[in-house]
Amino acid sequence: MPQPAWPKQSLTFGLFFFAYYGYVGVFSPFASLFFAQRGMTATEIGVLMSLMQVMRIFGPNLWGWIADHLHARVTVLRVTASAAMVLFIGMFFAANFWTFFWVMVLVNLFTGAQGPLSEALMLTEMRGDLTHYGKLRLWGSVGFIVAVTGTGELLDRFGVGLMPTIAFALLALLVMVSLRLRESAQAHSTQAINSMRSILCQREVIAFFTSTCLMVAAHAAVYVFYSLYLQQQGYSKTLIGVMWSIGVVAEIGFFYFQAPIFRRFGVRRLMIASLLLAVVRFSMIGLCAQSLVGLVIAQLLHAASFAVHHSSSVAMMQRWFAGRLQARGQALYTSISYGIGGSAGGLLLSVIWDKFGAQSVFFAASALCGLAVVAAALSLRWQIFYTRQT
Repeated sequence: MPQPAWPKQSLTFGLFFFAYYGYVGVFSPFASLFFAQRGMTATEIGVLMSLMQVMRIFGPNLWGWIADHLHARVTVLRVTASAAMVLFIGMFFAANFWTFFWVMVLVNLFTGAQGPLSEALMLTEMRGDLTHYGKLRLWGSVGFIVAVTGTGELLDRFGVGLMPTIAFALLALLVMVSLRLRESAQAHSTQAINSMRSILCQREVIAFFTSTCLMVAAHAAVYVFYSLYLQQQGYSKTLIGVMWSIGVVAEIGFFYFQAPIFRRFGVRRLMIASLLLAVVRFSMIGLCAQSLVGLVIAQLLHAASFAVHHSSSVAMMQRWFAGRLQARGQALYTSISYGIGGSAGGLLLSVIWDKFGAQSVFFAASALCGLAVVAAALSLRWQIFYTRQT
């Protein structure tokens, strides 16, 4: 059976993911260390880092609505990328918590458009066929690993104050790549826009988003506190960067072989397996802080807890959000999962860090993943029931 053709803008999509997730690879692991150097407390750092997720509650839906209303997703992508780059300059001059707070609010309001709109553009061009999705999406992982590894070494040599400069350079690259993107023609869909409300009222959809929300909330333990946790254990910034890179290498491996893995095991099995392995991963991080071998194994499980779960979620959403609902479906997924889930997880785990210590954060994350398993199982059960009835 012949393979579907690659999307026409494959190279540009790959470069875009490389630049965007390269920026994430600089900011997510090392911003907490930068804020700590600037005198922020653990609670203040938790609040600042959670703003990356809080703004995803509002940003993606706002930009998704504007892009659909104007029929100009690429234009919105370019404008928001440019605005984020300009506003990020404030990071160089901020001197206290509230200044950093407003810089984070504004920058993340605009960067929140990049992920969902770029994925919606790519999925539209793929016409719902995800055969090449993993091999394009992995370039985001490559950008992340190059950025996190290189930045870790540079910060060890020149200090964590260099972080904003590296992040700004990658935002500038993102703007340049966005200028190469072109609007993809949308496939005709019989779905009416007002069907969005009816979709969101389905119990299997509610259970699905509950599960993804809990899963991303658990990952706040990594995105907000993992670097601080390892630093507390005495690890260098270079080694912290290496640990992040190990997780992303595992992620790349899955994305590359995603198509045959999905054909063999199916979306439902992989979804549940990713959640169960996430329970194991976070427990290991909490238990094995002094064991490099244990931490490496836990990071290898990032292939399951992030890559498998993300791709399974994208594949599952194709059932509900396609055609004219593609961009809003992706925006909704980002807002609920990464916005509500990520921000709530960051704030909850900040309190747990302060009250019970660093190790307890990862045990709490493991418990959240356990709840996500239950919600996902209910969603899948109800989907099967609906299929049989129809």
